[in-house]
Amino acid sequence: MLIGEMARRSGVSARMLRHYESLGLVRPSGRTGSGYREYCGEDIRRIFHIESLRSLGLSLREIGRALDDPGFMPSALVGDLIRQTRERIAAETELLTRLRRIDAADPAGWEDVLQVVVLLQALGSKSADARQRAALSSVGEVPVPVDALVEAALSETDPIVAGALRWALARSGDGGSELLAEGLRSPVAAVRERAVQSLAEMPDDEAAAGLRDALANHDAVVRGHAALALGTRGMADAVPTLMDMIVEGRNDTDAADALSVLANDTATADQIATGLVERLAQDTAEASARGRLTQALAGIPGTRASRALEELSQDVDRAVALTAAYLLRLRDAR
Repeated sequence: MLIGEMARRSGVSARMLRHYESLGLVRPSGRTGSGYREYCGEDIRRIFHIESLRSLGLSLREIGRALDDPGFMPSALVGDLIRQTRERIAAETELLTRLRRIDAADPAGWEDVLQVVVLLQALGSKSADARQRAALSSVGEVPVPVDALVEAALSETDPIVAGALRWALARSGDGGSELLAEGLRSPVAAVRERAVQSLAEMPDDEAAAGLRDALANHDAVVRGHAALALGTRGMADAVPTLMDMIVEGRNDTDAADALSVLANDTATADQIATGLVERLAQDTAEASARGRLTQALAGIPGTRASRALEELSQDVDRAVALTAAYLLRLRDAR
């Protein structure tokens, strides 16, 4: 068959067939008396092989080696192709994310587009100062999309920059709390902690719901941050976790302060005092834990807490008894 028929059957243009021939990939089986290229069925099969390997991303040079070198092993080449493809997908995904963020900023003109691009680049800068400036300037006429701020906040290791990012997130509007709540499920402990710290500074009801859910998180650090945040918001859901923190000695002073904030009425104060007394009575409570629980009673107003301190002033544990007696004197002096 002549080159036109070959092109029709193989789906490869005559121009490309000539190019393959110039590279030595395909050679016509013969020539007609007039000098025209003549191909056979074996040539078509080779074309199909070439096109199949091209579909995998192989270069024409690599295809020539693959087809003509009997000792050529595909494993290493396929491994390189996998790596290159992953890198290309990652680069394209990063570009797509950047474009979506620019679109979400709803720029009015190219100046706005450039402003968002500059801020996005600064958020990913190696310079902590640049990242901080970007966070502080992100709340402007053309704000950075909230998902970019969340991504930056969850990956930030510098405490000053992290504080600036949390400030920006708290002023970013809707959407941030939901994305931060997803960060609580991260397999990386540091990411979970950054997520709950950021949620703690978000003012909306969605953030409060995320913090309540965080009370059941498997990570004790996450539970602690959530309980402290909820306690300062006056939400009693945090009480059991705050008591756990006192028993375990994790931010126990802050936990006791949060309990005193929650004890803002007689009924709640008595409930908290009763809970602390119950924890004191548990056989598993160690001496140091009993001391911390006794100290926590100092910030709880009401007669129930006072009676508990009176009883504890006679406790068999001398340290607990002395602490309770001292706290009683302070209460009487007020």
